[in-house]
Amino acid sequence: MQYITDAAFMRTVAHYGAPDYFFTEYFRAHAQSRLEKHILKSVSEHGTGRPLFAQIIGDDPAAIARTARELVHYPLAGIDLNLGCPAPLIYRKNAGGGLLRDPARVDAVLGALRDAVPGMLTVKMRIGFDSTENLAELLRLIDKHAISLLSLHGRTVKEMYRAGVHYDVIADAVAFVKCPVLANGDVSSAAKASSVLTRTRAAGVMIGRHAIRNPWLFLQCRQRFSGEPPMEPTLADVREYIERLYTSTRKLESAEVLHVAKLKKYLNFVGLGVDPAGAFLHAMRRAVTAAELFAVCDRYLLAEPSALFAAEPYPDLLARPSCETAASTGADAGHAMLPALANENGNGL
Repeated sequence: MQYITDAAFMRTVAHYGAPDYFFTEYFRAHAQSRLEKHILKSVSEHGTGRPLFAQIIGDDPAAIARTARELVHYPLAGIDLNLGCPAPLIYRKNAGGGLLRDPARVDAVLGALRDAVPGMLTVKMRIGFDSTENLAELLRLIDKHAISLLSLHGRTVKEMYRAGVHYDVIADAVAFVKCPVLANGDVSSAAKASSVLTRTRAAGVMIGRHAIRNPWLFLQCRQRFSGEPPMEPTLADVREYIERLYTSTRKLESAEVLHVAKLKKYLNFVGLGVDPAGAFLHAMRRAVTAAELFAVCDRYLLAEPSALFAAEPYPDLLARPSCETAASTGADAGHAMLPALANENGNGL
């Protein structure tokens, strides 16, 4: 997820039970682009012990291929192309999900990438831009260019996170393409992951924003897939997670007020499982200093420390009110992925 999946956050998630794979924030590829140093730092310093894929976004085949050729010299499991970002700022430039309107351009980009990447080449995409009209053609291109792994979010770009996830379309794609498919979208719990795998027959699931809300989710998935009862974190566990997040993601040069503002972006998701009325979210969003923020955490998380953290987000609460509806709080979109795989065996593909 952009501005989220840095080395510190990956290490924090790994502490609670790492996914099978991590993907970086996206490297922007255009005529004047250079590899972003802060993302390269995540490549070299994530220290999770898990394979890491470098994600690229852009619309220029030559620039994307150049970026990939530079990245293959780093310790990466493979290269990932973002064809799913639904942010208007991105798709209006014909990048991310915007490319889904132009299969011929996608063909050129994938061809250039396949020539540049000798190893694993993966694609992350949505089921279309404003409809599924181009999906069959896009899936044929996935096969044509021998894509190693497809992560498919079951909404169109224009649906953002507001519509229900079309798991039936993901199932059709699973049956269509030769490569393994990861199902993405509203994978909010271990139970939901199991249900999505049953409905789609996908090889695994891609989990994004719900890994911010619940860093134990990958461990819980493995436990459920192996027939064990998933562990149940308490509100005290959540309080410890928030403090770990605050400490691990803080940069020495960052002013306290700025770091608190950054942490609140994570807590917008964490708060979806704290209380059904959203009182924690309301109070947290008004905190300015670290003392104020942790006083809120103590009030809502340590009053009953043994109470269970909700396995699913409470209904009617919004992590980002400007772009979500109550029915779609937990979407895992290509734009903001902490892309992570957990398959039926708990192993990477």
